[in-house]
Amino acid sequence: MPPRLKTVPDKWIVEQTLADLGDTTPERVEARFAEVRQRFDEQSAIHSADPETWRTFVVAWTGRKSGVLSLITDHWLKPASPELKRAVGQELNKLKAHIEAVLEQKRIEIEAAAERAAQARERIDLSLPGIERATGTRHLIRQTFEELERIFLAIGFSVVQGPEIESPYYNFEALNIPEHHPARDNMDTFYIEGTRGGRLLRTHTSPMQIRTMEKQPPPVRIIVPGKVYRRDNPDATHGYMFHQIEGLAVDTDITFCDFKGTVEYFVREFLGPKAKTRLRPSYFPFTEPSAEVDATCHVCGGSGCRVCKFSGWIELFGAGMVDPAVYGFVKYDAKKLSGFAFGMGVDRLAMMKYGVSELPLLYQNDVRFLRQFP
Repeated sequence: MPPRLKTVPDKWIVEQTLADLGDTTPERVEARFAEVRQRFDEQSAIHSADPETWRTFVVAWTGRKSGVLSLITDHWLKPASPELKRAVGQELNKLKAHIEAVLEQKRIEIEAAAERAAQARERIDLSLPGIERATGTRHLIRQTFEELERIFLAIGFSVVQGPEIESPYYNFEALNIPEHHPARDNMDTFYIEGTRGGRLLRTHTSPMQIRTMEKQPPPVRIIVPGKVYRRDNPDATHGYMFHQIEGLAVDTDITFCDFKGTVEYFVREFLGPKAKTRLRPSYFPFTEPSAEVDATCHVCGGSGCRVCKFSGWIELFGAGMVDPAVYGFVKYDAKKLSGFAFGMGVDRLAMMKYGVSELPLLYQNDVRFLRQFP
């Protein structure tokens, strides 16, 4: 611990006038100031080690009322005789300049030492083992969505989004599914009580096909990703909420060959260049002709296995050429325009491609499962 601070030179020296001490010549004045300067240098070396003591030391020497420099001014300079006043003033200025220079140098040294100490406290010890922090990743469904979007964006389609709460008109009627049509039996689903016009949670993302054609003249090439809802009983391959991507292409010269080529392109991009496709006749109210799109099994390559039930084929999605009746709801000229539409379940595509056996695994938020698909 630094020694207890003393005001140096002692008060009795600076509180007495130079005349009282017998300092009556310029030489004696210079000697007296030299003594004060020596005492300052000795004390500054002692008290600079501790910041708190150093601040007290600075006040003791430079304070306005009781500091050493103030005392020298009051007791040495002011009462000095005219013959000595000039010599005292010169020596006092030299002493002040010396003290200020020393204090400034010490201040810089103290601040530098404090900064080094702070850096030492905050320094990271790189020899210690690091802390592994888990980082989040995109969910498997989100990854599949982005992969599907990338495939269709590459051939000129654009992505549109729509509301999950729809009116029966857009969800059914404008898609050529009137009120008493049998196709509504498994899609009359979650209606929202008290809403105007009996709104419901959409059963497919197809309503955005109508909404887009209402606002946009042809040509139209869109895909519509999103959540859909149906009253399916949850099991290994079904759920009351799942994800779909609908697609629509309408122009003046689109043929069934364009439709087939787009389907084959998608299957190769999604399942690999060796995958093959086939179209099976089917029925959908808003397409004519309609087809189910199958692809060779991604596990056995078409030779037959348990996954494809030894058929060599796996059903992917439904599609077909847009029924001309749909164009009437959006005021398109059915004689001049043609197009195709498709709708695929993103969840099932993800299950098929990544070997997921049960649909509920995608929604249970089990980290052990999700870590398999970084």
